[in-house]
Amino acid sequence: MIIAIPKETHSGETRIPMMPESVEKLIKKGAEVSFESGLGTAIGINDEEYLRAGAKAVSDRASLLKSGDIIVQINRPSKEDIALFKRSAVHISNLNPFFEKDTVAALAQAGVKAISMTMMPRTTIAQKMDTLSSQANLGGYVAVVLAAERLNKIFPMMMTPSGTIPPARVFVIGVGVAGLQAIATAKRLGARVEAFDTRPVVEEQVKSLGAKFVKIDLGETGQTAQGYAKELTKEQLDKQRDMMAKHCALADVVITTARLFGRKAPLIVTEQIVKSMKKGSVIVDMAVADGGNVAGSKLDKEVDADGVLIIGLDNLPGHVAVDSSRMYSSNICNFISHFWDDKEKKLAVKLEDEIMQGCLLTQDGKICNTKIQ
Repeated sequence: MIIAIPKETHSGETRIPMMPESVEKLIKKGAEVSFESGLGTAIGINDEEYLRAGAKAVSDRASLLKSGDIIVQINRPSKEDIALFKRSAVHISNLNPFFEKDTVAALAQAGVKAISMTMMPRTTIAQKMDTLSSQANLGGYVAVVLAAERLNKIFPMMMTPSGTIPPARVFVIGVGVAGLQAIATAKRLGARVEAFDTRPVVEEQVKSLGAKFVKIDLGETGQTAQGYAKELTKEQLDKQRDMMAKHCALADVVITTARLFGRKAPLIVTEQIVKSMKKGSVIVDMAVADGGNVAGSKLDKEVDADGVLIIGLDNLPGHVAVDSSRMYSSNICNFISHFWDDKEKKLAVKLEDEIMQGCLLTQDGKICNTKIQ
């Protein structure tokens, strides 16, 4: 079974799908691995490192894609690439089936088994394969570092002969994987950190990182079985925005991470809230690709909203491409290893497995995942 690893073609993508150490592990399990020449150039890895791991370099992208029994990518494949895939080939990527429906349909029509790593179930055994969490973790870190660089003041309190500089105030909205890393990073940099989430259960986690948990009584909220925050009613959203406006007005940095599984991200920071914030303050909208939490945020843009900088960069993990590539590569390697048949030396698509049920989108020429049908 040939695992084919093409270069990423999406504009601005600096990450790579698989590192040489992961390639070596899969080859030792009996896989053949081919990669597009120059695969690791963006992060300083040359072809020789893959060759030493036992992989084969292919200069012609079309030939590579035609040969692959398993094709590994980070972003969704183009329609031109899909046309080259073998029928019954397995495609693995961070395909978002709720916002990339045309690609899912094209993969189904091509007879490809499409596996989305973003649909990984939130179970203990699947944690080591969860690319959504691994990339969100790094994204939370980068969000804070970017905000610190753009902010016109320092994060930590500093006592000097000229006087005491107070710490910057950071307000994190949404305490999932990205939010927790944002809190931890901002605290390490010396900021005063507050955080809010609709799920009261995360209060203890926020406090354990040294931040203050902002309590807003919204009535019944909670989380889904997958661990995501449940969608709020209009009345709850209005109440949340009213209370949050006060905290945003005091903050130097606001970081929003609120995303809803399979739905458009909720608008949390309204235009009125943005206007209430201090000039020179910074907002990082980590949900911009799903519609955005912040009024005025634009995908892959930095917007000056009357003195308030709104950062809407989607691929935050790409700013730390070496580590994000390493984590993604490990997730993919763990996934393939979990379903690898050592006797047959191939990937076994086990439909009875809970993990496979969650992330397999297409099979036998049709969409097979009940969550997106």
